[in-house]
Order: sequence, then structure tokens, then C-alpha cells
Amino acid sequence: MDSSRKQDRNSADTRDPGPQESDERQAKSKQRRQPRRITPAYLERAALFYLERYVTSEANLRRVLRRKVKRSLEVHGGDQDEAERWIEELIVRLRRNGFLDDAAYAQGLARSLHRRGKSARAIEGKLREKGVEAGLIEDALEDLEAEKPNSEFRAAVAFARRRRLGPFREESRREERRERDLAALGRQGFSYALARCIVEAEDVATLEEMLAADPQA
Repeated sequence: MDSSRKQDRNSADTRDPGPQESDERQAKSKQRRQPRRITPAYLERAALFYLERYVTSEANLRRVLRRKVKRSLEVHGGDQDEAERWIEELIVRLRRNGFLDDAAYAQGLARSLHRRGKSARAIEGKLREKGVEAGLIEDALEDLEAEKPNSEFRAAVAFARRRRLGPFREESRREERRERDLAALGRQGFSYALARCIVEAEDVATLEEMLAADPQA
């Protein structure tokens, strides 16, 4: 008797919802996903929430906020120009209060990408993608070179080590993988001459000696 009741309850719990119930669920789900109406206060909360989680550039934050505005206006309507003015006023205020600093952002991202073995060209491309001004990108790359002389060579070695290219792979497979290893370094933005220097190094110890012997070479 108890088993039959349990089966009945399970059947009731897993039954297919009727048309009306499905419509109600869809309406509630749509309501939950509906964007909020844009106001200056909402944009500020959204910006601060984003900045709590990510270090970003002015241009990238502007893109994030514009996406929110676009979704809100599609649902609630409103004045696009007014919303754009709110965003620009907010960006200025965040910059003034130290929440946005494109120069520091560019320097930090350049260092991070360099540690991961990214070339100067790849770093420049990433910073451009984030909307950093050309002058700040140039400054960040110059600062990186000043902090870590011969940074391009060091980045190439770091990338080769991480991907096990050239002398970092098994000796028996080096020759057959030579062209692929060169191509991998090329795709990262390293010059062909530098790629050859890495891939054709006799062994890892040779690369380490080159790094240690003359940091300006």
C-alpha cells in the first residue's frame, strides 16, 4: 500500500506539465531574465560590481555598460543619448576616484602576458583589443623592456618551455617537430630569427646560459 502511494507521488512529481503550466513557467523565467531599467545609479552599481571582479580599461568597461544599456532599451525603451551621457560621466568619475587607470592596467596586463610567454606583438594586440590608447601601449612595452631586458627572448623561452618546443621536447622528436615548433612561435608573434634561435638551441642548458650570460644580448 505504502509502495503504491510512493509510486503515485513520484509519478505526479515527474509528470509532464500541461500547456498552461508551461506558459506560466516560461513567463516567470522570462521575467527573471528581463534586464532592469537603466538609471545612473544602476549603471554605477553595475560598474562597481564589474570592477570588484576584474581589472579593466576604460574602453572595455564602456563596452560592458553599453551592452547593458542596449538590452534595457530594447525592453523598456528610453533615450540612448541620455544613457550614453550617464556612462561617460560615470567613467570620468571612476577615473577621478582611482577605480580606472589605463596606464596601470596596460603595465599590469603587459607583465602578465609576458610571464605567460606572449610576444611584444601579441601583447600590443591584446591591449589594443581592450581599447588602450596607442601611447599607453608603447609606454607599457618600453617599461617592460626596461624592467626585463631582452624581454622578447625571455618571453619566447617561457613560451617554448610551457609548450615543450625545441630543446624542451624529447630529443628523439625534435627534428620531426621542428617546422611545427617554428610555426607555433611564429603564431605567437615572435620573429622567424628568434624562433630559430629557440628551436635550434642545442639543449635547455644552452638557452639558460644565453639568458644568464648577457641580459642585453
